[in-house]
Amino acid sequence: MAMFALIDKKYYHINMTDQILSYQVINNSLGAYIWAASIFVVSFLTLKTVKRIVIGKLSKKDGVCKLVAKLIKSIGWFFYFFLPLYFAIQFIQLTPGLDKSVSYITLIIVAYYTVKILQAILDYSSEKIVQKGREEKNDYSIVKLINKVIKMVIWIVAVLIVLQNFGYNVSSLLAGVGIGGIAIAVALQNVLSDVFAAFSIYFDKPFQVGDFIILGDDMGTVKNIGIKSTRLKTLQGQELVVPNKELTETRVHNYKRMEKRRVVFGFGVIYDTPAEKLKAIPEMVKNVFTGMENVEADRVHFVKFSDSSLDFEVVYHIKSSDYDFYMDTQQTINLAIKEKFDQEKIEMAFPTQTVYVKKIVDKLK
Repeated sequence: MAMFALIDKKYYHINMTDQILSYQVINNSLGAYIWAASIFVVSFLTLKTVKRIVIGKLSKKDGVCKLVAKLIKSIGWFFYFFLPLYFAIQFIQLTPGLDKSVSYITLIIVAYYTVKILQAILDYSSEKIVQKGREEKNDYSIVKLINKVIKMVIWIVAVLIVLQNFGYNVSSLLAGVGIGGIAIAVALQNVLSDVFAAFSIYFDKPFQVGDFIILGDDMGTVKNIGIKSTRLKTLQGQELVVPNKELTETRVHNYKRMEKRRVVFGFGVIYDTPAEKLKAIPEMVKNVFTGMENVEADRVHFVKFSDSSLDFEVVYHIKSSDYDFYMDTQQTINLAIKEKFDQEKIEMAFPTQTVYVKKIVDKLK
């Protein structure tokens, strides 16, 4: 009899448990809520544990592994809350409004963190390119512009995907944006021309930061290549701002790209200089170049008879594209020629006029 009483008591407890678990609360049994809650807790703890393990292992490494660890670490708590919640509610029946709200919130969170991850990968790639540019002394400043444009495109695509899942007609929205974009493009065509010119300068690379260039009557060292304009530092020291469009439509002389510079200059001596010294001048000038590093004399010639001087022309080459080195070299050559001529009593010419007056005396009486 005691055994039957024990069995009846056991079945009684089972029936009570079944009744409790089958108790209905807002279209779901209590057991379904417990099952969903268990899935939520297990999913949440699993994600947090995986996060901790992955970050711990990848943080000790460099490169891409460290980037992945940084990305996982940047994910906030609400991601780990709503994602398990989304999985859990699949096992219970919610009211249409609540179910839709949770789905929308989860979609927004997933879209947000997807964009953030893509942006972090983009920043990492851009930084690698810019760092490589610094090592190679090349200009990759336009990479930042491309980075910003791609980020903006990613955000636009993410917003459109979210809106489409919300039930909005994305096609009509895109059509409206397209018409508005055309209107904006027409209004900002000059600005956009400079922006596209910046892309052209980046990919074609006619010059880079640090190059000495000449365009028209202006010249200077490139200090910055921006989205709309390029800034030069002129020889006088002021900053010259040139629209990018103008730089792509005019001839640009880039002296930084020269492997060597050909220099031509001239000087004149007075007509009273003896012929023997005129013959000796070419050799005197060539001797000036002896011992000079990265400088090669080409030729020295007596070229013409000018109005007030006997003119010589000198041609030499400098194995450097540096403008300061060129000016220092020219100065050294000029001083050496002047010093040599002073020693040899050769007088440099300057513009003069000699007037010969012949007086005729009329002796006729």
